[in-house]
Amino acid sequence: MDYVIEMLNIRKEFPGIVANDNITLQLKPGEIHALLGENGAGKSTLMNVLFGLYQPEKGDIKVKGKPVHITDPNIANDLGIGMVHQHFMLVDRFTVTENIILGKETTKGGRIDIKKAEKEVREISERYGLAVDPQAKISDISVGMQQRVEILKTLYRGAEILIFDEPTAVLTPQEIKELIQILKTLIQEGKSIILITHKLKEIMEVCDRVTVIRKGVGIGTVNVSETNPNELASLMVGREVTFKTDKAASEPKENVLEIHDLNVKDSRGLGVVNKLNLNVRAGEIVGIAGVDGNGQSELIEAITGLKRSESGSIKLNGKEIINMSPRKVTEMGVGHIPQDRHKHGLVLDFPIGENMVLQTYYKAPFSKKGILNFKEIYSKAKTLIKEFDVRTPSEYTLARALSGGNQQKAIIGREIDRNPDLLIAAQPTRGLDVGAIEYIHKRLIEQRDQGKAVLLISFELDEIMNVSDRIAVIYEGEIVAVVDPKQTTEQELGLLMAGSKRKEAGGENHV
Repeated sequence: MDYVIEMLNIRKEFPGIVANDNITLQLKPGEIHALLGENGAGKSTLMNVLFGLYQPEKGDIKVKGKPVHITDPNIANDLGIGMVHQHFMLVDRFTVTENIILGKETTKGGRIDIKKAEKEVREISERYGLAVDPQAKISDISVGMQQRVEILKTLYRGAEILIFDEPTAVLTPQEIKELIQILKTLIQEGKSIILITHKLKEIMEVCDRVTVIRKGVGIGTVNVSETNPNELASLMVGREVTFKTDKAASEPKENVLEIHDLNVKDSRGLGVVNKLNLNVRAGEIVGIAGVDGNGQSELIEAITGLKRSESGSIKLNGKEIINMSPRKVTEMGVGHIPQDRHKHGLVLDFPIGENMVLQTYYKAPFSKKGILNFKEIYSKAKTLIKEFDVRTPSEYTLARALSGGNQQKAIIGREIDRNPDLLIAAQPTRGLDVGAIEYIHKRLIEQRDQGKAVLLISFELDEIMNVSDRIAVIYEGEIVAVVDPKQTTEQELGLLMAGSKRKEAGGENHV
């Protein structure tokens, strides 16, 4: 069998850690080959070796049977290897075409021939069904479109082998469907694809074979047609993983959060939360289901003090907290796992240890008369890192060096440790693997069982169905229905989220 890519016994080390330990991956022509592993298992590292961003300590790489030395990405490009990174490498102020030709510009009379480039970009875009406007500015197009620009960039450079790093992590369900279609078109056009992912549903739908790595070690390669999600999950995590969340029936008590007729405007001055009413009781998880952009972000920001409310009431344990400062809201007993962990959850260039006390650094024993006590800070961080299974070389490691799953565990540890009465979990498992998702769900249910109120906001319907005790559906800034997850279906929820009334939604189910 001829392989288009062979990575044989690759070893890659960083100070204090072996990221890839003797891993072999072989890509057949015309296949979609998944590279599966937990957050931090070494998947991206292995592909960065193939793309020339890292040099391996040991191992061989062959392209179409010939040994090669890929010392930088330009060599990878010349060998027909292109990579679509998880965090896009695009210049916001440039157009689509300017981004695509960057570094590969052709000139005419000393000037860049942008018209010729636009024509080529349009032709490639049409051929692969990418539907991208070559003249659009990057800052004006959606995340899904930006990803298509990244794909075009690799195709413009003549890539035959494409590496996709977690391509669906930032996409909406509709964009994911469209991307899967694009992958299929690429294969029909004779390309070969390596897909880095931890989403088992996508592997089952679109991949031919899958190579599993766990904690930097290759576990093996299997045919997708001969496996199932449960088997893949246990290969990836090293134990059985439950997809169904085990939890006893909730026993809700008094109201912890009471929101009445809340109105919030967005940054453009438009009303995005409109006369919203909601309550969350001690000892229950209320899930908010809705299509992105229906006021969820503004609702969370209004509760946590990050955004001013126009009118209405937000009470915590019977006390009014509307338009209090974020610190005051926190001190009143609110924990917040923010939906964007990089923007609002962590200071990425601080050590993870210091991130663990961002909510409490100004209190004893971490601070005395305004002077920080680093011994106490790092001692506390060490305890939390152990308790919440945050995998990091040490408490002094910068937060940005941790995988997404471990960054999220650190935030959850910090928030739960303060013992809040209300825990707001916004997109708590976005971009995480099945092992980390299972762990986070258990922690949320633990909080509920300890008599805390939990407000869960998620775009993953199965997460909302699985974890919530009650589901509040938000549409155009209003709660339009509150349903029991045991008495509803994903179809009914989908219709309610699209603005159907409960009776119509229920009726539609029989059609």
